[in-house]
Amino acid sequence: MKSPETLSSVSIIVPCLNERKFAGIFVRSLENQDLAGVDWEVIIADGMSTDGTRDVLIKAIGQNEHFHIVDNPEGIVSTGLNAAIQRAHGDVIVRMDMHTEYHPQYVKSCLHVLANTHASNVGGPWVARGNGYIGSAISAAFQSRLGCGGGRAHDPDYEGPVDTVYLGCWPKEVFANFGGFDKDLVRNQDDEHNARLEQAGCLIYQSPQIRSWYTPRSSISNLFKQYFQYGYWKTVVMRKHQRIVSLRHIAPAGFIAWNLIWLMLLFLLAPAWPTSKLGPLMMPLLLVDALYLFVLAVSSIVVAARKGIRLVAILPLIFATYHLAYGIGVLTGISRWALGFNAQNNARRFSTLTR
Repeated sequence: MKSPETLSSVSIIVPCLNERKFAGIFVRSLENQDLAGVDWEVIIADGMSTDGTRDVLIKAIGQNEHFHIVDNPEGIVSTGLNAAIQRAHGDVIVRMDMHTEYHPQYVKSCLHVLANTHASNVGGPWVARGNGYIGSAISAAFQSRLGCGGGRAHDPDYEGPVDTVYLGCWPKEVFANFGGFDKDLVRNQDDEHNARLEQAGCLIYQSPQIRSWYTPRSSISNLFKQYFQYGYWKTVVMRKHQRIVSLRHIAPAGFIAWNLIWLMLLFLLAPAWPTSKLGPLMMPLLLVDALYLFVLAVSSIVVAARKGIRLVAILPLIFATYHLAYGIGVLTGISRWALGFNAQNNARRFSTLTR
């Protein structure tokens, strides 16, 4: 095993915007990382926060010369990551964010896996740990197959190649060879960058040795906004690369489209058709929707049995929020694409981050 000491330096890059609540906690968590023998620096790209985040960071950092703050006037993740990478001196780039808790060996585990696999990007599973009743339900659904569509990134035990990975750790030369993150993408910039690597035949690798715990949204409305944006910006990535990344990304949109088509058909036929004929016409719609509700109920019971039976009452709504928000986002993106709108010329709801 190649030890992390043989890698000369590491730059930890962190985009942030209005993170007053998490900024101090994040700095303290980094100070608890086992970085003995590693030449490291932390570059925090502040999206010109207006809630006092920078003041909290400056106070928490104090005289620690490992930490640096750079401006990200565009205020989105992709430009923040690029600004931090441009400032970075390390041979290895490790991405972190402020809504995640990290095992003390997180950075060293990234270095070990990177050295052992010779991958272009490595990371750990995307494991959620929610707070409160709704936050716990959101995290439980997040880890389930129905919530994530069977994506390997959500499997805490999977080790092997993936098409994208949570956060990421790269040799810095990857960015010299393939460029930085797409500055036009408000979300899904990591998926798009990994798509470039995958198309070039590069290995993207996930290992459960790399441990962290993501803090998801704690309200249904914020979850809906987040996944609406994920769905919308996924269509921009698919358009750029001229391919559907995975069927699980379009399944929610297909379900919504199915319902809209049948409802429109019924609306058009209702004035001319007798009620006796409309009933049988509605059967395909009703059967599909009934099957979906059945799957929601069964999955909620199964997940609640593992994560806490008290969650069973709210889980169907959480699952539906994931699916409907993402599907509506995808359909919105496809519609705007078909109508000739520029994806980056967006209404505020498409481009403003939800936290």
